[in-house]
Amino acid sequence: MITAFVLLTIAPGRVKPLADQLLEVPGVAEIYSVAGPFDLVAIARVARHEDLSDLVTDRISSLEGIVRTETLIAFRAFSKRDLGLMWDVG
Repeated sequence: MITAFVLLTIAPGRVKPLADQLLEVPGVAEIYSVAGPFDLVAIARVARHEDLSDLVTDRISSLEGIVRTETLIAFRAFSKRDLGLMWDVG
């Protein structure tokens, strides 16, 4: 499973409608509105890199109101649970 973070710049007034639309796109697991240089962050989970390419370039970028995307591909996931297991010596 490939996880990616798609950072989105959205046209004014389109954040909420696009968040709702993006949740309907297969491969998009979660959407967050954020502060900073981007408006939304989409968490994508797909089987192959080719699927990620199709998701970002064909499905996400084609939605009306998306001005720009930047995609970060995750190499490894870390969580509090993982860190707890790493330090557990008992």
